[in-house]
Amino acid sequence: NPHLQRKFFEKESSTYTYLLADKKTKEAVIIDPVLETVERDSRLIQQLQLKLLYAVNTHVHADHVTGSGRLKDVFPGCKSVLSDASGGKADHYVDDGEELRFGNFALEVRKTPGHTNGCITLVLSNAMAFTGDALLIRGCGRTDFQQGSADTLYYSVQNKIFTLPDDCLLYPGHDYTGQTVTTVEEEKKLNSRLTKPLPEFVELMNNLNLPYPKQIDRALPANLICGIQDTSNK
Repeated sequence: NPHLQRKFFEKESSTYTYLLADKKTKEAVIIDPVLETVERDSRLIQQLQLKLLYAVNTHVHADHVTGSGRLKDVFPGCKSVLSDASGGKADHYVDDGEELRFGNFALEVRKTPGHTNGCITLVLSNAMAFTGDALLIRGCGRTDFQQGSADTLYYSVQNKIFTLPDDCLLYPGHDYTGQTVTTVEEEKKLNSRLTKPLPEFVELMNNLNLPYPKQIDRALPANLICGIQDTSNK
């Protein structure tokens, strides 16, 4: 397999972080890093002698502080990446259809708003996709705050994710039951939310009554500025 792939888990927020690299050129990309686990992640990147080009966030997270800013300190060549619709601060903004290249590989950016305005799904050669919080295994991200819209999310998943090949592997941004991967075909058949007709989906999403994310008051302001909190004026 010419590309290297590693998956990390952060248990406080049940977040998955993904590391992808070209084995030949050693160029690498990390997706959704978490501040608390930067040391663990960077140790592996250093052990494998990878050249980290991008720290990509699939959206501005409400449930954890991103590790992008800290990773940029550890790996000076690394650029933080966000959707141009995210409203957050990054070195590089991506639009629908753009590619993030690492070695001989490229991640195709697909905008999948709905959970937030700035959500993106990253697709690697139509064989695997990193869906962030737009699509979770048998579920999806909430749409009740942070510019959330159930209509928009439904459209995003149906048109940008469910149009990928059936055997395309889907890697979510979180999983609260310990599952790690699914496929387009499985989710089209078995996703308890997104198999519903749109009106039922919207009704369901508008009545989830979920608790406020535990870390939102700390996470959102920090993530808008790349995860490094500014303490200079406190």
